Amino acid sequence: MTAHATSRMRRARRRDRRVYLFSHPVLFALLASTRRRTVRRLGGTVLAHSRAAFRDGLTRVPLDRTAAGTTGGAAGDLTGGDLLFNQDGDDHRGTRRTLAESMSADGVERLRPVWTTVLDRRLAPLAAGGRIDLVDVAAELAGATAAALLGLDVDARALAAAARAAAAAGAREHLPGLPRPGGRRTAEAATARLTALLTPPEPGRDPAMAAMLAVAAINTTVAALPRAAAWCADADLWAYAETAPDALTSELLRVTAPTPLLPRVAAAPGTVDGHPVHAGDRLILVARHAVDAHRTDPRPADPAPPQVAQLVFGAGPHACPGARLARRQLTDALRALAAFRPRVVTARVDRRSALPGWSRLILAPAR
Repeated sequence: MTAHATSRMRRARRRDRRVYLFSHPVLFALLASTRRRTVRRLGGTVLAHSRAAFRDGLTRVPLDRTAAGTTGGAAGDLTGGDLLFNQDGDDHRGTRRTLAESMSADGVERLRPVWTTVLDRRLAPLAAGGRIDLVDVAAELAGATAAALLGLDVDARALAAAARAAAAAGAREHLPGLPRPGGRRTAEAATARLTALLTPPEPGRDPAMAAMLAVAAINTTVAALPRAAAWCADADLWAYAETAPDALTSELLRVTAPTPLLPRVAAAPGTVDGHPVHAGDRLILVARHAVDAHRTDPRPADPAPPQVAQLVFGAGPHACPGARLARRQLTDALRALAAFRPRVVTARVDRRSALPGWSRLILAPAR
């Protein structure tokens, strides 16, 4: 790699680190200070940093899917629903089968015109020398896709705004630390606004499940797409969107790790990377460290093996059923953007979002 390319890569990494340092500084400082050990115990909390520990936490330790402070506990608590995140056994497997069918290869191809239409329209200002806010574009793209997936006739941007507000309020309510005044009421009100937009969902899908799908799909996309584009612009990776699009997508999802950590609770004893876990222990599974996002830059010419890159979507029975959809969306978006070789004009961190990301990312075409 040339000195110029190295300098650009460093600039890209410095910019991307801001989403962690400005959004949840205390939490990520703790994770950074403990990552030298593959597994670190702090009282009843087990921090799992290594690849093996991350996998073990999802595949070898029985999990309490309804525990307070976990994704499933927060989702079920706010919606009152029986969701994928907090189901067990046959219910969990049945829900996953339903989602897998709707987000199969054929299902994703049926949805593609939804987001490509948004991209064609919203990126048009770049062709005329204008600027775009990619966060706003990503929100509309994600909202339109979620609405189509759920069979809803609803404004895409309104749906995206409601899903983002619900996720942010829920995350603030369940983050460690002192209770936030009014946090519970804010989270319930945000969830109620989202549920109102989702009623009725397509036949056979209850509003709570629809809310879970909307929150997961929209927030992940709004976090991942702008961060990936900023990496491309800062590190000059646009050419790979045309010559090696799948490798570029895989590497950018790896280094951005849109859901950087997974909070879980052990339902029974187990081990992670050889370290004992007790029933009731809180597990913090750090996806960002498991895939080396904190120390390895994106390498589209020599991407990480699929079994590593895929960990950003979980593992085993806890793998995200929307991985194919997320990858296809990001590939299409980066290819569309690459035609303009855009540069970053303004990047503002979102300090309130559930996932680390930008609140604004203004792009302009190459000079």
